[in-house]
Amino acid sequence: MQVYKVGGAVRDKLLNRKVVDHDYVVVGATIEEMLAAGYTPVGKDFPVFLHPQTHDEYALARTERKVAKGYHGFEFFADSDVTLEEDLIRRDLTINAIAEDEQGNLYDPYHGVDDLNKRILRHVSPSFAEDPLRVLRVARFAARYADYGFVIADETLAMMQCLVDHNEVDALVAERVWQEVEKALADNNPWIFFEVLRQCGALARLFPELERLFGVPQSPQWHPEIDTGIHTMMVLQQAAQLTQDPLVRFAALVHDLGKGTTPKQEWPKHIAHEFRGVALVERLCQRLKVPKHYTALALLVTEFHLNYHRIEELKPSTIVDLLSRLDAFRRPQRFEQFLLACEADAKGRLGFENSSAEKTQRFRDFFHAADQVQTKEIVTQGFKGFEIAEQLRIKRIAAVKACK
Repeated sequence: MQVYKVGGAVRDKLLNRKVVDHDYVVVGATIEEMLAAGYTPVGKDFPVFLHPQTHDEYALARTERKVAKGYHGFEFFADSDVTLEEDLIRRDLTINAIAEDEQGNLYDPYHGVDDLNKRILRHVSPSFAEDPLRVLRVARFAARYADYGFVIADETLAMMQCLVDHNEVDALVAERVWQEVEKALADNNPWIFFEVLRQCGALARLFPELERLFGVPQSPQWHPEIDTGIHTMMVLQQAAQLTQDPLVRFAALVHDLGKGTTPKQEWPKHIAHEFRGVALVERLCQRLKVPKHYTALALLVTEFHLNYHRIEELKPSTIVDLLSRLDAFRRPQRFEQFLLACEADAKGRLGFENSSAEKTQRFRDFFHAADQVQTKEIVTQGFKGFEIAEQLRIKRIAAVKACK
């Protein structure tokens, strides 16, 4: 039995990047031997075990064979005769096909170290084109390692385009797509993930609502960048600079979907795009099975982001009603997420990247003023039932008015 550290742990160590997960491949062992050594089996499709002390994942060396379309269309073969080289060749990128033994020696049959040094994301073998999930994974790695200067090899990008052209990405299940999206949103440079998907044609297949935004013009008075798709990527970039919260980043990503359905004769105006966008966000979230807390924030930002931009024009009563619609008094943390997504929208325009966050602060001030009104005080004044809610609104409006 020989044990090798593989994948991200080796890659990130060589890049002097923090290592999060440790994965191992075991060569020359059987399932029975792993069980006898106290390992806990967890793999559904192939033999993966948890170490009895560290709980790190240990997988038996295996080969795979494509038998059907999609991510699940593989047969796996794990046996004590499978070599390390045979296990590594089935991996996606050369930088992920480097192994390290227990003495710290590297095994790099597919020149992953060389590609690390050259900052290239390159597929290991032609079998890359058998797994559509790799389109999303490469896009995610391109986003994560963009700060290191990594680029996708031309021949690898061509394979990704081939997977799209042969309808392989259409076979990906929603849960797996969302899992990659969520990881990309939580990582560095999430907009690059979507730009790569667009470059290889996968964005139109997986996120047609986003693809539709590119080429749609906006008023140059408010959007010097003109193109709605470019604006959306700029907003996501600003959101990534403002916060690491993937919920805010997702809301920023989808906030303008309604502009993709504006009739051409109305361009560059997009009247009521926020209301049209709500249904589009709902459908996208249902299709990808996006978690409810992501969906809830995205819908609020989509419907009400224009109110953020017009905050100084709104009457105190409108501001209080908006705060109620946002459920700000019960969910102040989500209200803060809403503000960050809207601020990203304001800054995600050509020439506005370094603009102030004055509107964000004004919105906070109005909220804090209204939130100081206590229900207990109204009750002690003798109000009951519906009168309490009515008086609460009146006093909150007065507090906001005083703050203006």
